[in-house]
Amino acid sequence: MASVSYSQTMDDEYEKFIRRMNPPRVVIDNESCKNATVIQVDSANKHGILLEVVQVLTDLNLIITKAYICSDGGWFMDVFKVTDQDGNKITDEGVLDYIQKSLGPDSCFASSMRRSVGVVPGMDHTSIELIGSDRPGLLSEVSAVLTHLKCNVVNAEVWTHNTRAAAVMQVTDKETGAAITDPERLAMIKQLLCNVLKGSNKSREAKTVVSHGVTHTERRLHQMMFADRDYERTGHETLNERERPNVNVVNWCDKDYSVVTIRCKDRPKLLFDIICTLTDMQYVVFHGNVDAEGPEAHQEYCVRHVDGSSVKSDAERQRVIQCLEAAIERRVSEGLKLELCTTDRVGLLSDVTRIFRENSLTVTRAEVSTRAGKASNTFYVSDASGYPIDGKIIDSIRQTIGQTILRVKGCPEELNQTPQESPTRFLFGGLFKSRSFVNFGLVRSYS
Repeated sequence: MASVSYSQTMDDEYEKFIRRMNPPRVVIDNESCKNATVIQVDSANKHGILLEVVQVLTDLNLIITKAYICSDGGWFMDVFKVTDQDGNKITDEGVLDYIQKSLGPDSCFASSMRRSVGVVPGMDHTSIELIGSDRPGLLSEVSAVLTHLKCNVVNAEVWTHNTRAAAVMQVTDKETGAAITDPERLAMIKQLLCNVLKGSNKSREAKTVVSHGVTHTERRLHQMMFADRDYERTGHETLNERERPNVNVVNWCDKDYSVVTIRCKDRPKLLFDIICTLTDMQYVVFHGNVDAEGPEAHQEYCVRHVDGSSVKSDAERQRVIQCLEAAIERRVSEGLKLELCTTDRVGLLSDVTRIFRENSLTVTRAEVSTRAGKASNTFYVSDASGYPIDGKIIDSIRQTIGQTILRVKGCPEELNQTPQESPTRFLFGGLFKSRSFVNFGLVRSYS
């Protein structure tokens, strides 16, 4: 263990020396392209640097429309064309300054986040990472357990893919509003959540294990689902061949590269998801070309494994294809999009998701955030039986929660979205306080 630590220290010191000798250079150009901001990054090369740069841009919710990548000869040179969410150039001085500081000579790129799954006490919250078999009502049951244990969910992201569900949830203590650090209480939280995740499925593992450190939520979700082998296809695939991403891998023997080509429908954060997966699979991108200016994204990468080899076998080739397909599909927004915005309170997520479950809706993806006492949550829901969602059910749910609190996005035209005064009973949770209970980790709800 000591030798490993010494080796890591020497690697870190060498990396710092290289950075001092060759500091990163960032050039931001708003003149040369009429419809995008051009960002050029030059730096000494290291494994994972492409992901770190893409992660900075993605975390700012910038849209990357084109990218040119080159990292041969120990030097990293990359050019991005980016816009904001509305397709405009980036003119906000605060954003431009942040990019310079995050990627320029004064930056300190974070080391690779190789974390285990678990409960992480932070400064102001406790992060809980969960993975298990997906089923209708799972998020409702997990939320009910946390409410019962006097935990308030302040931020969360939930992904489902190929019968598996993964979540990273940040919670605080109901009484103190601070992180939960008591070991016995953390052990109880893990035990009860693990019971819920296992459910009646004994064939696939559920995980809630302790780890330490700061986590990038979306990176962790990719790592967790990759480690869980969610890319392995089952016999119950819901994506037809026409909707499936077109991923191909061939060897360029003259250059000892493997060429990865990807064609699929474009969406936000697509580039991050692909680069994240290639990096976690220990592949290095030496050259790349990304074009996402239309409805379809075209990406091509010349890669080698970190050991210097190209793809060695057909089995490895198929695994790369499957993992990249899974990376693209995990964040695909299946189902009806519901946006909830209201005053935060303990049990809010539990109440909302229970109402979804009681109306036969299942959550396929969720983003939960809290800022200044306001909850802003996005849910993608579908019918638990696989049928189209009945507009009357959505109307009934919105009447219960509040028309102005829960809004429907991208919905069928027949759904009525006329704003009405929202019921105060939901805001204070009085209607729901005694309607669910937890017993040895199993949650039951009664209408």
